[in-house]
Amino acid sequence: MCGIAGFLDHSSKAIPYNLSEVASHMAETMYSRGPDHGGVWADERNGLALCHRRLAVIDLSPSGHQPMFSADGRYVITYNGEIYNFLELKKTLEKMGHSFSGTSDTEVLLQACVTWGVKKAIEHCIGMFAFGLWDRLENTLTLGRDRLGIKPLFWANFKNVLIFGSELKALRAHPKFNPSLNLSAMSTYLRFGYIPSPSSIYEQVHKLEPGSLLTFRPQHAPQIERYWDLRKITIQNTRTPWAFDEQETLVQLESVLGEAVRQRLISDVPLGAFLSGGIDSSTIVALMQKHSDHPVRTFTIGFQETGSDESVHAKKIAAYLGTNHQEFIIEPHDIFDVLPRLTDWYDEPFSDISQIPTFLVSKMTKQEVTVALSGDGGDELFTGYSRYDKLSQRLHRLEKIPQIMHPILSSITGLPPLLLNSSLASLPPRLLKLTKKLQTLSQIFGHTSPEDQYQQLISRWENPLDLVPGAQEEFSTIHSDQTLANDFPDPITRMQYCDMMTHLPDDILAKVDRASMAVSLEVRVPILDHRVVELAWSIPSHMKVRNGQSKWLLRQLLNKYVPAELVDRPKMGFGIPIGQWLRAPLREWAEDLLSEQALKKSGLFNPSPIRKRWQEHLSQTHDRTRSLWTILMFQSWHARWM
Repeated sequence: MCGIAGFLDHSSKAIPYNLSEVASHMAETMYSRGPDHGGVWADERNGLALCHRRLAVIDLSPSGHQPMFSADGRYVITYNGEIYNFLELKKTLEKMGHSFSGTSDTEVLLQACVTWGVKKAIEHCIGMFAFGLWDRLENTLTLGRDRLGIKPLFWANFKNVLIFGSELKALRAHPKFNPSLNLSAMSTYLRFGYIPSPSSIYEQVHKLEPGSLLTFRPQHAPQIERYWDLRKITIQNTRTPWAFDEQETLVQLESVLGEAVRQRLISDVPLGAFLSGGIDSSTIVALMQKHSDHPVRTFTIGFQETGSDESVHAKKIAAYLGTNHQEFIIEPHDIFDVLPRLTDWYDEPFSDISQIPTFLVSKMTKQEVTVALSGDGGDELFTGYSRYDKLSQRLHRLEKIPQIMHPILSSITGLPPLLLNSSLASLPPRLLKLTKKLQTLSQIFGHTSPEDQYQQLISRWENPLDLVPGAQEEFSTIHSDQTLANDFPDPITRMQYCDMMTHLPDDILAKVDRASMAVSLEVRVPILDHRVVELAWSIPSHMKVRNGQSKWLLRQLLNKYVPAELVDRPKMGFGIPIGQWLRAPLREWAEDLLSEQALKKSGLFNPSPIRKRWQEHLSQTHDRTRSLWTILMFQSWHARWM
């Protein structure tokens, strides 16, 4: 795992800076991604520079250093990631007559590019990666990102220079980087808590989308091509009748996921796993222990507040599986240490509250190992999020209500909240209970489609344009494509696909990447092996959700290794009691950022709705944690970077 960056400056005039010095500076901004070695290579004639920060995991010798040349000298690469089937590819290439000087997967990837071409080589690879590859014969720069977006890659093309890097701070280090704030992306962030690809917080700066290759030739516009298309795969797989019964399906899942776990145990440095005690991480640890001849090292964190603490469950599962288990209990002062550093790690506004415990468990894990396996991806693939069930319930309610009642219920949402609340206060208790149910239904009827319903469920701020005058919100995947309903007739499947395209790479995986790389820890995600993903999208829904229980098939697999009573409990998520702490130990910090003066300082916000929610949260009339956290993280980011 590493940090990569580079640029191709095709200015017609002489370049007014030293290419190697700029590239070196870009690399140093990402030191924590690769503390073991730094490298720079520049081609002055073509205005190209590639740089690299290395976290040595496979082949710890200098033969694994980058940027690296292919054996024939045609290609130069700066590469971040792991190719888990590199040993199999290496054997194939050796049978074709190729030899290798080292034992790194980077060298295998380069030889694969020489042998099969870039696109075909990537299609042969199983893994997570982002890379910049310079073809010295064709004078072409190719950027690539893995199928699911596990590893990040930002790029910008302006002022006759294409710049790329694992993190935005690497792009900022280039002297020609001077973009403006992207107000549309900002409003989208306020809704979702992250900025979906391909946008970023800056105009002219993009995220390369998962499963894509970008090819750039001087004097030509960048060309982007998908080499792996999740949409095509999901449409084909969901429309193909599944020919296997439950037991046969379970055997297939155990085989494919077990192989994905086995391949991710290959490492030249110590390795362990995150264990939250939930279905996903417990399944991964169980399969790790199956393929290991010694106790797996597992790590978890907990909280003093019992309503948020899953560490006791993780401890029981670790004891049953016989892992070497460690836990760390978080207290408010641990949060104080992390808060000032979040904006350095995340580079653009990001407000998934679990970013904090993810960092803390990464920090604890890094003290013992350099690689950790994680259970991320199970919720999206096996219908694990509670919001899927909530959406299903809402749609079921809508079907039961006569059409004549729809406009009446919908109109309730238009009443002023103060008038509505004062009217309800005078009602008898029984009628008040009925009216509140109608009020809940009215919120449902205020959203006319499954897409609107789902967006309302996942929004931090339902009307972000009220907060940012003059902005225009970017459409999300849910609304931007009018053909989604034809391709995915089932609303829940449609929302799963949208989550795979947006929430998974730009929230879940971005969170894990930034938090782990901040402490130089590599995290591997077996559930997001593309073979597991393709299998999961073939399995019918009734094997994923049954009798109201999510992840049914994944639970059956886990129950082969762990008793059901150890894992059958309501989903808690990987959160912290931040809502409570904002009212007490974090109140002064939050007030500094949410004061009217602070909100006006940037010239971006309308303070009124934000101040209103802050007062509601303090008075405990509402829990406004999620929406307030988006503002707090934006304010922190703006103060640091703008």
